Amino acid sequence: MEKIKALTLFIFFFVLFGCENTKENDSKTSIPTSSTENIDEMQGNYTENNFGIVIHGGAGTILKKNMTDSLERAYTQKLEEAIKVGYKIIENGGTAMEAVTKTINVMEDSPLFNSGKGAVFTHEKRNELDASVMDGATLNAGAVAGVTHIKNPIDLALLVMTESEHVMLSGEGAEEFAKLKGVALVDPSYFYTEKRMQSLLRVQERERQKNMKKSGNTATLFAKDPYSRDSKFGTVGCVALDKSGNLAAGTSTGGMTNKRWNRIGDAPIIGAGTYANNATCAVSSTGWGEYFIRAMVAHDISAMMEYKGVTLKEAAREVIQEKVPALGGDGGIVAIDKDGNVTMEFNTAGMYRAHMNAAGDLVVGIYGDEE
Repeated sequence: MEKIKALTLFIFFFVLFGCENTKENDSKTSIPTSSTENIDEMQGNYTENNFGIVIHGGAGTILKKNMTDSLERAYTQKLEEAIKVGYKIIENGGTAMEAVTKTINVMEDSPLFNSGKGAVFTHEKRNELDASVMDGATLNAGAVAGVTHIKNPIDLALLVMTESEHVMLSGEGAEEFAKLKGVALVDPSYFYTEKRMQSLLRVQERERQKNMKKSGNTATLFAKDPYSRDSKFGTVGCVALDKSGNLAAGTSTGGMTNKRWNRIGDAPIIGAGTYANNATCAVSSTGWGEYFIRAMVAHDISAMMEYKGVTLKEAAREVIQEKVPALGGDGGIVAIDKDGNVTMEFNTAGMYRAHMNAAGDLVVGIYGDEE
């Protein structure tokens, strides 16, 4: 009988401790069904809380005293409309590249900006359009230059990146590629706006008077610097960081008023007008293209972050406030880094610009004295 009691007690304690150990082990390995957010944190998906988008509509001598209330309101409303399109795409889980291109489409379709519909005229009274995009995840890029029948050049730049083995196509070749890809061409008259034509005529009249003064006759029709200072600005651009942590950048422009010889500025040049790298930042430039090309502005900002370990703001400030002016150029950039920090740096009197962060906070600026 004593042996039976001892055996019974042994079995009882064995079962009891076995159950407790099983519960303890289960508690160490199981994850509560309500801990989805904690799982995301452990996986490092912090970028979902840091996405953002930034745009510009050109930099230059933009002074409040020269701006009517109605025109200021028109610019502000269009900047808001454009950036909200891209923001909504990212908020709903779309890609940074999709947000960049769709946002730029809004500005390309507006006569307010020097891109697409509002493109400036060349010396020959033509509209020659440039654009580029870059994907920060793959470092792939696409660009077009000197197209004259493409309603939305940024879309063609994207096709060059995704549907060809090349990075940049120009002129008739770019438009032949567009036809092969089913891109609808528009008549050049689509780009005509009276405002841009009058700007061209004013610049040409100043050019004529300058040449007459220098040469003493009417025969000379070209001077060393035939362009007015503000004929160089008006490019549009967008940079974005999506919920997957990917960066993208895009830039689109009508170039420089009264330009000759199929001049190409920085907007379609990867590293000058546009650059994106998931390791650092995405940048879109606007300004005097010749200097932005020589300074490789967009890439330089990224390189300073990568090699010197400086912040986005520090890099942008050094490039825009020191390096570009030292060469004799001016303009600005918008940029966003891999952590969602943004900067809108310019050394001109103003720059059309806007920014939205993950919380949906909207900042719109035009003049230089605004935050």
